[in-house]
Amino acid sequence: MRGKFKDIVTDLAENDPRVIVLLGDISVFQFRHFQERFPDRFHNMGICENALISVAAGLASQGYHPFVHTIAPFITDRSFEQIKLDMVYNDFGGNIVSCGASFDYAWDGATHHTYFDLAMLRMLPGAEVCQPGSEAELAALMPSQYANGKTTYFRLSDKPHDIDLGDDLAFGRGVVLKDVGAPMTVMTAGPMLAEVLPACQDLNVNLVYFHTLKPIDQAPVTRFADTEIVVVQDAFGLSEAIAGVRPGLRMAVLGVDRMDRFETCYGTHHDMRAALQLDTAALRARIPTAFQSAA
Repeated sequence: MRGKFKDIVTDLAENDPRVIVLLGDISVFQFRHFQERFPDRFHNMGICENALISVAAGLASQGYHPFVHTIAPFITDRSFEQIKLDMVYNDFGGNIVSCGASFDYAWDGATHHTYFDLAMLRMLPGAEVCQPGSEAELAALMPSQYANGKTTYFRLSDKPHDIDLGDDLAFGRGVVLKDVGAPMTVMTAGPMLAEVLPACQDLNVNLVYFHTLKPIDQAPVTRFADTEIVVVQDAFGLSEAIAGVRPGLRMAVLGVDRMDRFETCYGTHHDMRAALQLDTAALRARIPTAFQSAA
C-alpha cells in the first residue's frame, strides 16, 4: 500500500506544484524517484515527528498541500498535540499518512502497536479520518481529499486486503457487502475485512464495510439500526463512530475494547489477530454469540 501511496502522490505532484512530501525517515527508498523528479518538494526530516507536523502546518499556511508520512504511533500518539493545535485548530489543511497500522509491526512490541489513532483523531473538530483497506480504496480516497483544506488522516496498512469492492468507492460512503435481511449486522473497516468477509460467508448476517470513519456514513447504520450490530475492528474508533449515529443501537464489539492491557504477543500480525481472537476461524465462532459474550 505504501507503493501505491507513492504512485498517487507522484501523479498528483506532476499536476499540482503545491504538493510537498515530508518523511520521518521511513519509505525513503520508496520515494527516491519522487525526490529525483521533485527535489525541492521532498524532505526527509528524520525521526522528529512533532516537527514534521509543525512544518506541515507552516507549509499549509502558505497554500501548499503537505503529505506527512511515517510510522503510525509516532505520528499520531506522539504528535497528537501538534496535530490538534498546529494543524486542526488553525484550520490548516494537510495530509497525515501513516504505515504500520494496529499490529502490522507486531514483532516490535507495544511501542510499535497502534490502536488508539483512529479514535483520537476522529475527535478533533473538522478532521477527516480514512482507513483504506486496499490500494483501490486509497486510489479513490486520496486524490479527492488531499487539497480540500482539511486535516486528513490516511491510515495505511502493510497488510491490505485484496477484496474487490467494485467501482463505487467514494469518500464518506460505506459499502453494504451483504444484505440478507438477517437480524444481525456485522460492521468492520480497513484490512480486517480480509478476516471478516470469509468469517461471515456462511453466517446469517448482513455485512457493512467502512473505509471512512469520519465522516461516518450514516445511511447504512440507519438502514440496519433495528438489527443487532456486531462491530469487528482491531483498533478503537469504529464502534464509537457507529454508536454516535443513532442513540440506543444494540451493539457488541469484537476487538481491542476489552483488552485493557498491553498485548505482549510477539510475532506476526497474524499471530496477533489469533491471540486477540480476530482471525477468520475465531470470528466465525464468535460472531453468532457476540451478544451472549457481551452479557
